Amino acid sequence: MLPSIAHRLAAELGAQPRQIIAAIELLDGGATVPFIARYRKEVTEGLDDTQLRNLEERLGYLRELEDRRAAVLASIEEQGKLTPQLRHDIEHAEAKQRLEDLYLPYKQKRRTKAQIAREAGIEPLADALLTDPTLKPEDAAAAYLNADAGFADAKAVLDGARQILMERFAENAALVGSLREYVSEHGVVRVEVAEGKENDQEAAKFRDYFKYSEKLGNIPSHRALALFRGRNEEFLRVKLALDTDPEDGTRSPEPNPCERKILVAAGIRDQGRAADKWLVDTARWTWSVKLALSMDLDLMGKLRERAEEEAIRVFAQNLKALLLAAPAGPRVTMGLDPGIRTGVKVAVVDATGKLLDTATIYPHEPRKDWDGSLHALAKLVEKHGVQLIAIGNGTASRETDKLAGEVIKRTAPAKVTSIVVSEAGASVYSASELAAKEFPELDVSLRGAVSIARRLQDPLAELVKIEPKAIGVGQYQHDLNQSKLAKSLDAVVEDCVNAVGVDVNTASVALLTRISGLNTTLAQNIVAHRDANGAFASRAALKKVPRLGDKTFEQCAGFLRVNDGSNPLDRSSVHPEAYPVVEKILADVQKKARELIGDSATLKNLDAKKYTDERFGLPTVQDILLELDKPGRDPRPEFKTASFREGVEAIKDLEPGMLLEGVVTNVTNFGAFVDIGVHQDGLVHVSAIANRFIKDPAEVVKAGDIVKVKVVEIDLARKRIALTMRLSDEAVRKPNTDADSRGNAPRGKPAAAPRAAEKAPANNAFAAALARAKR
Repeated sequence: MLPSIAHRLAAELGAQPRQIIAAIELLDGGATVPFIARYRKEVTEGLDDTQLRNLEERLGYLRELEDRRAAVLASIEEQGKLTPQLRHDIEHAEAKQRLEDLYLPYKQKRRTKAQIAREAGIEPLADALLTDPTLKPEDAAAAYLNADAGFADAKAVLDGARQILMERFAENAALVGSLREYVSEHGVVRVEVAEGKENDQEAAKFRDYFKYSEKLGNIPSHRALALFRGRNEEFLRVKLALDTDPEDGTRSPEPNPCERKILVAAGIRDQGRAADKWLVDTARWTWSVKLALSMDLDLMGKLRERAEEEAIRVFAQNLKALLLAAPAGPRVTMGLDPGIRTGVKVAVVDATGKLLDTATIYPHEPRKDWDGSLHALAKLVEKHGVQLIAIGNGTASRETDKLAGEVIKRTAPAKVTSIVVSEAGASVYSASELAAKEFPELDVSLRGAVSIARRLQDPLAELVKIEPKAIGVGQYQHDLNQSKLAKSLDAVVEDCVNAVGVDVNTASVALLTRISGLNTTLAQNIVAHRDANGAFASRAALKKVPRLGDKTFEQCAGFLRVNDGSNPLDRSSVHPEAYPVVEKILADVQKKARELIGDSATLKNLDAKKYTDERFGLPTVQDILLELDKPGRDPRPEFKTASFREGVEAIKDLEPGMLLEGVVTNVTNFGAFVDIGVHQDGLVHVSAIANRFIKDPAEVVKAGDIVKVKVVEIDLARKRIALTMRLSDEAVRKPNTDADSRGNAPRGKPAAAPRAAEKAPANNAFAAALARAKR
């Protein structure tokens, strides 16, 4: 089935079938996406990592579909019921749902009421009434009485006949597909508060849904996930209805559109004949008893699936931005993990991240040893030549930042800089097995300070030690399919680590594990070999690592750097397999590698085509020339820091109209959350991000960006802050407790902005969007 899969994937990805076939062969051969994207451009004709990730995911689905198709065909053929038309329909089913619809009548199932009626010989009655509605049902049923089988009277017999027809109608694949399509377009999700929960304090976060309805196809992911969470926590009642159904839930005397579709498909018309009413009722029962519930489960399940996919996409997008945030670089750094009662934990690491010193100070309540804390920190700064102070953004971070500021004033000649950094996941790392192995003698709380210091030096190298889900840049992450979430986030981490590359002589096991072709065992073997034999002098020396064979070397070598090795090419992303190409270039320009590297003038005058051959095409040679110009270049941006406003340390310090600087911590479909230094992120709604219409906030901002914002509105009671990046917008000075979202926010975050605001024109102020939401 490979050609059919390849053609379908080609159409979906906008590529040629030959590209897809080549990529599939590489993936099946054990090549990783980062390796294929960077070092096999000629083979795939330039498929990038995004296309390859999508291909990998869809390939799995389509292969499962083919396996299921084969099993369905075999099962029906074994039953002797596989007609040419049915075979054609099954072979051309493009989705698992369509395949299961076709298979349903032939699927082995538990003994149904319809099956019991068939065994009692009632099916001919069902056929007769459907074929000839002039028959009087009660009279016709008299001939089928069978007390031994449980059909002792006409009513029981007619109920059996009805069950047979209902099952037949409900297993009509074409009809079910048509109904699903109709409900997808005309379905309405109706929500109300669960009985007795109206005044429940815990239910208050869902109060915007206490009386709510929206078309199924219009519900965005964050709102759908909020509904599902509210239902799971038993605060909301959620049901799927048709847009023609009465809102009070009563049953209309006339058939609804779906019931009419069943009537048409079954050839039933109410012409006042003896069996017409019985048949019409049978069709209506088919909808209400058999199909409506399954349709609700199916389509609400699809809504959840779409919502989860979108939430996972957004999570992955934020994670990528965070992992590729600018590193402060190899500088001696002090990490401060703020705390009040338990004190501020202090750790100093050298330029390579090695732990030098630790301490615990108590500048805040209840001890309030401010002067003693200043003295202790100043002493550590002077002793170790601290250049950076990283402060976790948790409880008491602003107060601790103020302490750091005074320390810097005392040690001004040292040119120390303090930065508040996200501590998300630091506690998870502190208590992890990895941290215990790294610092077996160190107190758990002090490990967090080490992590905070290191994540300022190199966010990527430190964050790979933490389970991606614990980094906290997603929404509703606890409600999502955990296996899909983990797979997606792991792919992001792998792509980021390989995009940057790692120094094989300093990288941790956690970082090496994410390199193309490596796993935990191989990463441990590399570190063990390094510890036993000293630093690797070259990439080739990696082949001496136990269990690291030629295939693994091919996959990983290009992403591992040897910065002070014998071959200068080993600190670049040029793959060892392509070194012969560099040798050709060196021979042509009559220079040594060390002389050519960084010689932009010479490199720009070279014709890449001249160095191509059967194995290495133009894309590879062009990449080699770029890499020789700037070897080991880091794709991450230049390091910058945000400056929080002096005196603004809590929500109560905010005032509408304030202009502030902050750091984007999370980006969702409805806006961006910004840390402005008050221990509660503010929300810039999508309508307030730019002076033009944007559909996706990610078009403008990403996690880690430093932005200027204006405070639009503060809701102290609900701890919600509305911000705008359109600095000309007017602030809302009247307190507003109604303008929150129908989409429940991520845990610990403010809720999304109101649904009405989601479609606000770009030239309207955020305040106007909020006002419209009230109406």
